[in-house]
Amino acid sequence: MTRPLGFTGNRLFRDSEKRGPDSLPNALADPRLRICLLAGRAFLVTGADDAPDAFFDLAGAQALDAALAEAVLLGHHPDDGAPVVAAMAPTPPEGASAVRAMDLRGLAMSGALGGDVEGTLGQAQHLLYWNGRTRHCGVCGGVTLSEAGGLRRRCSACGEMFFPRTDPVVIMLVHDGADRCLLGRQKQFLPGMYSALAGFVEPGETLEDAVRREVLEESGLEVGAVAYHASQPWPFPGSLMIGCFGRALGDTVRYDADELEDCRWFDRAEVRAMLAGAHPQGLGVPKPFAIANILIRAFADGRVPG
Repeated sequence: MTRPLGFTGNRLFRDSEKRGPDSLPNALADPRLRICLLAGRAFLVTGADDAPDAFFDLAGAQALDAALAEAVLLGHHPDDGAPVVAAMAPTPPEGASAVRAMDLRGLAMSGALGGDVEGTLGQAQHLLYWNGRTRHCGVCGGVTLSEAGGLRRRCSACGEMFFPRTDPVVIMLVHDGADRCLLGRQKQFLPGMYSALAGFVEPGETLEDAVRREVLEESGLEVGAVAYHASQPWPFPGSLMIGCFGRALGDTVRYDADELEDCRWFDRAEVRAMLAGAHPQGLGVPKPFAIANILIRAFADGRVPG
């Protein structure tokens, strides 16, 4: 079975519209409760590295000093109705227990988590980060309080409500309509790795215009037709990656050296070699958990709109 795109396998029933003040307390009192714990920027897990368990019961979470009063109700599991909650917790002292902290990006890249768990942890990280960064009102500066199990916050002074934000990012595989696609690399990428170009959507901008602007800024290429392909939640800290294809109107690349270390055309045979890990220069692409891989693979397979 093909592994689902990273962070997209979440099956929890969120029931966001019907939550009330008792939703979180009822979840915490349910004996079926499952809790995932975020310590700084890593999740607490038990078990083997190749099969980590990222969930605890109430007693286990309390033993780890989880901040359950500020917990977030993620939803209920569709199979047994068990509530799933996320909370912050301190990192246990090294060697003090069988519990250890593992970074979500590393877990996703390793493929150690099932798709459903990976998506749940992505949701948890996104919401916990947002709640942690929205503790004061942007209108009056008052203290905000969590409501609806962490799905909104209300200012205790002026009553203004705040809802979790998701930042849209376009990620685009630019092609020439024939046998080449455009890939670039940033300085912080792993050695030899090239990927699709990407950038945040700006206020008042359509997705199509965001694609065209970002490609022009980063590569110097103008783009004509833009086609949507797929999307991916990206909880670092809270984006939605919107995958598109773009048809280049020229072929001369003048990339922005402040943004990219390199940017150039690759033909389809070369891209297939990169996907297979057989490129003669050791070049590669992002792993299958990332939407960039999905876009690049579609090009390699000839599944790109003309």
